[in-house]
Amino acid sequence: MNNTQILKGILEGCILSIISKEVTYGYELLIKLKDRGFSDMVEGTLYPLLLRLEKNGLITSEKLRQDNGVTRKYFYLTEIGKKELDYFKRYWNKLYVDVNKILEEG
Repeated sequence: MNNTQILKGILEGCILSIISKEVTYGYELLIKLKDRGFSDMVEGTLYPLLLRLEKNGLITSEKLRQDNGVTRKYFYLTEIGKKELDYFKRYWNKLYVDVNKILEEG
């Protein structure tokens, strides 16, 4: 079974959720995803997802210079992104219940 498309949709929802709680930059987001169970996550998967989310208007970004001189691109959730996250949560909860019903029936 090819899980790639399913995983991309789930990852997008998880990314929106993390960004909704606090503004974050790419590498920090990667670490947060890994810490929360996506241990195989790599930058080559994350950054194209971030670009797509930004292109679709769900997130926006701003480059900020840190006190140590490093410039990082921070991501923020847009109003459209908030609505999409709300939709994802409702959809995920329904999907979770429906799939578990089927799996439990054997």
